[in-house]
Amino acid sequence: MTNYRRTFIPGGSYFFTIAVAERSSRLLTDNIGLFRRAVADVKRELPFELIAMVVLPEHLHCVWTLPDGDADYPTRWKKIKAAFSRGIPKGERRSASRIAKGERGLWQRRYWEHTLEDEDDLRRHVDYIHYNPVRHGHVRCVKEWPYSTFHRDVREGIYPADWAGGASDAEHGFGERA
Repeated sequence: MTNYRRTFIPGGSYFFTIAVAERSSRLLTDNIGLFRRAVADVKRELPFELIAMVVLPEHLHCVWTLPDGDADYPTRWKKIKAAFSRGIPKGERRSASRIAKGERGLWQRRYWEHTLEDEDDLRRHVDYIHYNPVRHGHVRCVKEWPYSTFHRDVREGIYPADWAGGASDAEHGFGERA
């Protein structure tokens, strides 16, 4: 087994990528209300500041800042995933190991996290989050994707409504499309 080490910085800001197990599904966007409730409920129980988030059909990206003295993002993700999963009817495909462990098969077990180092790192990751639906070909411009904190940030004057309106990935520093 891989010896993967996560970084835990109390009060830190983190970038996350979380994916569902069935990457061809539309599980998250088809159940966006349930997902939003799961996040809100956990946020009330175990507070964190949601800096940015985009929910795509089969994965999501977000940036959180945890309270001073708190570095426990794994518990928050466990609770969010569990709350969401409880609202989805059973019947998904499960591997033999998931069946043996009594696990649902909705989420990938692992997720990606990156501890943000400074304001520039934060800005680049937030821009990446908001631009992601364009990168994946879901929309032609950022403002067309409804499942994003981009719209909140426009209302708060952080971004202009036409940010990344038709620019290429390279113009936004994201490299070529994969």
